[in-house]
Amino acid sequence: MQDEGIVIGEGVLLDARPTSFASRLAGAIIDLIALGLVGIAVAWLITRFAIAAPSDDVAQIVFVVVLVTILIVIPTTVDTLTRGRSLGKLAVGIRVVRDDGGPIRFRQAFVRALVGILELWLTLGSVALITSLVNPQGKRLGDLLAGTYAVRVRGRTAPRAVIVMPPFLAGWARSADVARLPDGLALSVRQFLGRAARLHPGSRHALGQQLAGEVARYVSPGPPAGTHPEAFLAAVLATRRDREYAATTRAAERSAQEAATLHRLPHGVPDPAR
Repeated sequence: MQDEGIVIGEGVLLDARPTSFASRLAGAIIDLIALGLVGIAVAWLITRFAIAAPSDDVAQIVFVVVLVTILIVIPTTVDTLTRGRSLGKLAVGIRVVRDDGGPIRFRQAFVRALVGILELWLTLGSVALITSLVNPQGKRLGDLLAGTYAVRVRGRTAPRAVIVMPPFLAGWARSADVARLPDGLALSVRQFLGRAARLHPGSRHALGQQLAGEVARYVSPGPPAGTHPEAFLAAVLATRRDREYAATTRAAERSAQEAATLHRLPHGVPDPAR
């Protein structure tokens, strides 16, 4: 089963997984402690200023300004400058990103800080807790309104190994007609090949046979007799990858040639052959 991830507008799944609620809570606690230390220092300054203030109105204005600074200005500034990696998030290895996987900017950081006054401070975090537990990506209310959520930047899965064409099937693959596999089947085969070494031998053999039978419907002619199912699956994926890469490269070259022709001076455009 595929882990939840960030899917951008082009339908590409980014290699970034939503973080768990425990990680977000640990990061929030660290941020709260750091902010609390800043608040204590500021409170001390307010007390000193209030004693020397000419009137109570001035002291109240200073208190409001400092409160806004602690609750909105500092979190917004930190998240904007660090692109979503405050002290707590840095400690637990997470980052706040936009829904499309890009780094957050001032607008997203400001919305999260502004909504945080309600869901984190006025409700003692109860609204954020309930929202994070209900949402599949662990988003709190501020994330929903800002279009962001937290992803793990440490502890990611190791990069997948490149599928290699079995040498004894290279000749067969060059002449075989390999149709495009359905996305779900291609993903299942890719995950199977990456995890085959960790599977129970019996399950590995049965699953390999099953996937090879499904893939064989999209390949003509079939592989040589006696071909191991895993070698057949690897050959099919490698063939499709290489052919799609070659087709993409040819299309890019044609587009570049056409663009170069269109950008010539009018007198330099060749007339079509008659």
